[in-house]
Amino acid sequence: MTTPPSLEAIAQAIRSCTRCPLHRTRRNPVPGEGPADAAVMLVGEAPGYYEDRSGRPFVGAAGRVLDEMLAIAGLRRDQVFITNIIKCRPPGNRDPKPEELRACQPYLRDQILAIDPRVIVTLGRFSMAYFLPGAKISQVHGRPVRRGDRWIVPMYHPAVALYRPPLRAVMEADYRALGQALRAWGILPDASPSSQEVS
Repeated sequence: MTTPPSLEAIAQAIRSCTRCPLHRTRRNPVPGEGPADAAVMLVGEAPGYYEDRSGRPFVGAAGRVLDEMLAIAGLRRDQVFITNIIKCRPPGNRDPKPEELRACQPYLRDQILAIDPRVIVTLGRFSMAYFLPGAKISQVHGRPVRRGDRWIVPMYHPAVALYRPPLRAVMEADYRALGQALRAWGILPDASPSSQEVS
């Protein structure tokens, strides 16, 4: 078996990529960030305006929501690897085109091979469709699905909390359940109080 490329090598390839027309309109590609040995990987849709400016994932309003949701699950941003299906911003934040998705797939595949996460949390329907083709986010959100030796957990995109506020409570419940699952799988320490004798 060949050794997967390093995350830095993948990031360099993304920064010089010309596989699809998005390279002509991007300001900065967004390879992703986080620990190379992260047990949890988050995969969003595509960079937005602020991500394109900074070259970092989830730094705008949706990023603030994501940080809040991670905290509900008992996670911090520096514990997870965060990336997107598409590494460059589509003009006007439009939906990714099939050819753009195909062009970026090898990068995501290599990132997964390099990190080998135990859990992949998909953020939104485009990310979910890559891992769970044919699934509907409204039906499967928050429900872990086993794929080989890895769990796939489909979640609503954090931006949903901004443009559909009533769904925020649903998202919070999903992230609470994610935290419980991560503890059950031994990825996070058990947060339950220890049973100590009272003297």
